[in-house]
Amino acid sequence: MESEQRLKRKRIYRPYSRAQFLSRRSLILCLSFFVFLMFLSSERFPIRTVSFHPVVSVPSLSILSKNSLQDSFHAKLRFPLSVEDRVLFPDHLLLLVSDKIDEAEKLDCVYHKVLNHKDVVRQRVLSVDEFDGFRSVVRCPLPPWNYSAAAGLMWRGHGVDYSLSLRSNRTVHSWDRLVYEAAFDGKTAVVFAKGLNLRPHKESDPNRFMCQFGLKNSDEEDEGFVVMTEAIVAAQEVVRCSLPSSIRNNPDLAQGIRVTVVLASRNDVEHVRMPSAVRFRNSRSYDHRRNRMRQKENIAVPSVAKLYNSKSYQTKRNDGKFELCACTMLWNQAPALREWIMFHTWLGVERWFIYDNNSDDGIQDVIEELDFQDYNVSRHTWPWIKTQEAGFSHCALRARNECKWVGFFDVDEFYYFPRHHRRGLPGQNLLRSLVANYSSSRTIAEIRTACHSFGPSGLSSPPLQGVTVGYTCRLQSPERHKSIVRPDLLNETLLNVVHHFQLKKGFSYLNVPESSIIINHYKYQVWETFRAKFFRRVATYVVDWQENQNQGSKDRAPGLGTEAIEPPNWRKQFCEVWDTGLRDFVLANLADPATGSLPWEKSLL
Repeated sequence: MESEQRLKRKRIYRPYSRAQFLSRRSLILCLSFFVFLMFLSSERFPIRTVSFHPVVSVPSLSILSKNSLQDSFHAKLRFPLSVEDRVLFPDHLLLLVSDKIDEAEKLDCVYHKVLNHKDVVRQRVLSVDEFDGFRSVVRCPLPPWNYSAAAGLMWRGHGVDYSLSLRSNRTVHSWDRLVYEAAFDGKTAVVFAKGLNLRPHKESDPNRFMCQFGLKNSDEEDEGFVVMTEAIVAAQEVVRCSLPSSIRNNPDLAQGIRVTVVLASRNDVEHVRMPSAVRFRNSRSYDHRRNRMRQKENIAVPSVAKLYNSKSYQTKRNDGKFELCACTMLWNQAPALREWIMFHTWLGVERWFIYDNNSDDGIQDVIEELDFQDYNVSRHTWPWIKTQEAGFSHCALRARNECKWVGFFDVDEFYYFPRHHRRGLPGQNLLRSLVANYSSSRTIAEIRTACHSFGPSGLSSPPLQGVTVGYTCRLQSPERHKSIVRPDLLNETLLNVVHHFQLKKGFSYLNVPESSIIINHYKYQVWETFRAKFFRRVATYVVDWQENQNQGSKDRAPGLGTEAIEPPNWRKQFCEVWDTGLRDFVLANLADPATGSLPWEKSLL
């Protein structure tokens, strides 16, 4: 009887005892783990990262070590950066990374030897920029001789195991033939491609092309779900295609969709195509044999372009738009930016789009300073060299839903109103008032202004008060015009040539008389400044100075050879007419009455 009662008590109390034991054990483990975390985060007990290397396998060549466990516990984990794509340019290697990089100075580019993947070298990155809001661009030096361009990234001071990365994507795209950008535009996608060999300055036959939308790279063996649509228009480096219905109906669900241009086969060109052809690889619901035949006939251009439904492309009411905006593409023009933006803001420009073509002269600091002073300036990373026309097409798409008018001109070009100055009339907001007169026009969609090209004007060093005051001697005859356009009335090709666009049918341009408005183009400045421009130019169809082409073109400096050597008596060249009009206009309207200083001379307070 006693034994039965004892067994009964055991049955009753055993669950409680086991639960109590587990509860105590869990408490002890939690406390131990907490103490361990405190131990790691203590500055008195640092742990060297070389003694702790978690092994992570990622679909990329790039394997980065964590800097320290202490950072990880402060939400600063350094996960491996995924190198999505690589593009080989003539003077550098560009990596597209699917992460935001905050400490670029601590990154190295890593190259492995072609025949011995364990033999690696590392070099410091040239620069890092945020790109399209979802990716970063990392510029690396060209790989050393006999080393692969399939470079990776790693934090300085840490090693890397390339045995893992050899199984990942190691494709390197050539800049000569590449789809490099894509953007939503209503029910269509605008795709920017290099190497299509389309006719410059003219429309091309869109029946030669289709667009391919998919989740993976076009050069991968298993492409998965792919949708193809026909091209609507094509011109220069731009191909516009209809969007697949699935993306058109749900653009927010299509973030990160890769798009490329497909060179259509002759069969596709000669026969009427459906609006879209959907391909399901390895699907019984689709004719697999016909799918593979079509795949072989069509040639997809390699692509790094992805579609993102950015807020900047969303439609705005016309009355909520800025009256006048400005867009430019530049390379290493940071010293000229303050004067250009401040002067034209005074004339009425309300919004600025700066397309930065790989500058390394501190332009971001200048833009942040202007931002601090309430200038509405945004910098857009545009890493694609020699693509000014395509960049302007891209900017026209961005600006269309924010601006009624957009001026496309360079940072060495300044608008001037001679008639207003001679009459002593106020000059502020003159440019915005001019375009506002035509905002409701049913025929005018572009305002063209002629340019006067100025020379060094006898100077041998950059003028301290800026180009508008320092350069006062020019060539007599005006040169080609620059334009301010209504972006919603541009032709769907977005075709543009040297700052002016092709317009929709039924609309035309207005040539403003030189007596009313002119652009002072400070084209030939002191040799120190001109030499930097000599190195590289951003326009697609305008050759660099050092290239031995189009020697008689107005795009070149007359009498200048192809080497960056200062010609004799450079400071007195290009001087046929002394013109102090804009200088006097600036000093009369913008100089401080007490000190005589100009706004762009003032330091940041």
